[in-house]
Parts: sequence; structure tokens; C-alpha cells
Amino acid sequence: MASHLSEELITSRENKWLKIFRAALRGTGPTEGDPIGVEGPKLVEDALRSGLQAEALLVSEAGEASDLERILRAAGESEAGIPRSRVMRTTDKLFASVAGTEAPQGVAALFVQPSWQFDAVVHGAAAADGALRGDAPLVVVMAALQDPGNVGTIVRSAEAFGATGVVTTRGCADPWSPKALRASAGSGLRFPVLRGMAIPVLLAQLRVAGVKIVAASSHSVALAGAGAGAAADLREAVAIFIGNEGAGLPAEIEHVADARISIPMSAGVESLNAGVAASVALYEAARQRKGFTTDEH
Repeated sequence: MASHLSEELITSRENKWLKIFRAALRGTGPTEGDPIGVEGPKLVEDALRSGLQAEALLVSEAGEASDLERILRAAGESEAGIPRSRVMRTTDKLFASVAGTEAPQGVAALFVQPSWQFDAVVHGAAAADGALRGDAPLVVVMAALQDPGNVGTIVRSAEAFGATGVVTTRGCADPWSPKALRASAGSGLRFPVLRGMAIPVLLAQLRVAGVKIVAASSHSVALAGAGAGAAADLREAVAIFIGNEGAGLPAEIEHVADARISIPMSAGVESLNAGVAASVALYEAARQRKGFTTDEH
């Protein structure tokens, strides 16, 4: 196992790699060209097995003793792997100084950002390989959500309930931020995600793709269409828009929505947490779609 490791132990806080890891693991998400910081043995292993390209791996003395062998095995089985010269060691104390968690587990990695296209978000990850899913598109759009925990929860629920992809609008917490990735339990590393889209551009692209705009709103009949009150059909190609935790959806989305849905709640409860509300809506979409496929199947 030692042959996989850099012989040198990083002992200086000023080491350039520690600075890169610190920025990635304690930041609010990568800018264009920056690596995604992933912390914890399970998330790192998930990222490797999902095919993300690793730039570097950092292990502490504790991480080297407990998790390194499994991580390196996952790296060896992945297509990209990790360059041997980029598997670095540091002390437990210095690892804690770059980690973004209160009880770091001694393993972190930097990954190249995946480049998802709009087609992958609409048609599912298989679209990246030129094969379209038979299911109608089910896109979740987060409009300026501020809490990375909510963002990560929604990405996790989107994957769990069979959505094709997620989009965040400008001003939304980054789904690739460390906190959002932890809340997504790895879904954010393998699920089609588009970050920071301008709302007018997104609406235009959804229209061209034939995807209906569904606004999740607290001001509408429970899971009813915007028209005559019939139940909203979430089996068809839809994009469900989830609004900001406090302000709700922007007026420009409310005005163009083809349908509005809300969740029935007991009197006295004004609203649900955005992550919970999105999860309930996605569950309803999955329930409606159970056994439902297009003519392609």
C-alpha cells in the first residue's frame, strides 16, 4: 500500500496542495475550472465509482490507517483512477485545518467538474451516451434556494424518485458545495446537474424541449392544475420549480407556469421546508409514473 503514496509527509500549512484542498472543502462551491472538493471515505469512493476524474487525494495518518486501501481499490477499478504522484499524506492536525467537517475522517479528494449538457438533464444521464430514456422528462428546478442542505436534499430525492436531472438558477446555493454534496449523500456527484442558469434562458430551453412549467406554490389547490382544478398530470414532460425558502418563486416563473401544485397540510402549518416539499412533489410524480412509460418501451 505504501507504494501508492507520496513518500513525503506534508507538514506545512503553506503547502500549495493544502491551500487548494482548504479552498475546495471550506468554500461555497467551485467556480468554472476549479475542482470539486469531496470529503469522507464513502463520498470519495462513490465519486470514483461514478467515473469522476480525480485530480488529487489527501489522507491523514488516521485515514491512511483505516480507509486508504479501499479507496485505492476503488480508484484502481475506475477508468480514470488517481495518479500515484497525486496521492498525498499529511498529519491529522493539518488535515483537520483544511477539512470542512467538525469530525474529519482523514480522506478527501479533488475531482474535475463533470460537464453535463441540457439534454442530459431533460432525458437523463443516458443522454450523454446518445441513448435516451423512455420516461418523460422530469426536471427539478431550484430557484434561488439559499440553504445548501436543502439543495443537496433535493438532488438526492430527485435521483431517488426517478427525475431526469436538476437545475439551479442564478443565486442558488451550489449543489457541488461541500455541504450540499454531503446532504445529497453522493447523488450530486453522479446525477445530471446544471448550475446557475439564467431563468429566461432556462424557460426558453424548456419550451423548445416541450417540457411544461409546474410551479410548486403555497397559494394553489393541492396538487391541482392551474386551470379547472383537475389533478396535475406529472407523468408528462414537466419541470417542477421550487422557490426560495422565504420569498417563494420569482414572479416571472409564476406568470408563465402551465400548472401550479401545492401540498395539503394541517391547518396552522404555513409551509414546509423546501427540501421536504420538493421530495413530496417528486414522490407524487413517481407515484403517478409507476408503470407509465412512453411508446418507446
